[in-house]
Amino acid sequence: MNNTATHGTALLRITLGIIYIAHSLYLKLVIFTLPGTAAFFESLGLPGVLAYATFAAEAIGGVALLIGYQARWAALALVPVALGATWAHSGAGWVFSNAGGGWEYPLFLAIATAVIALQGNGSLALQTSNTVTR
Repeated sequence: MNNTATHGTALLRITLGIIYIAHSLYLKLVIFTLPGTAAFFESLGLPGVLAYATFAAEAIGGVALLIGYQARWAALALVPVALGATWAHSGAGWVFSNAGGGWEYPLFLAIATAVIALQGNGSLALQTSNTVTR
């Protein structure tokens, strides 16, 4: 990748890291609480314990993306989380501002996260050997 592309990848990686951290620590832990998030998962027919796994994946994966450590693996683990959120919000329509949220935002997160899984860390990363150089 050229220098501009590695910086673009880094910008996307860092932004996604911040978003996943915010979704775990702020949204799930502070706003909804973990028991509240588990209850929401159960209302969807999912096991409540999956809420805790989702919280951990978003928090740990978000930090890995933010600092640029094993970004490909972190992103690969987060793609199913984002696709699950897309499914969870699919009944609320396209626009995320709809009641119950829509599915366009989590789908975008899934696609952007897949880009990092394909491209790696980019620049400004703790680990510099995890980027496609072709």
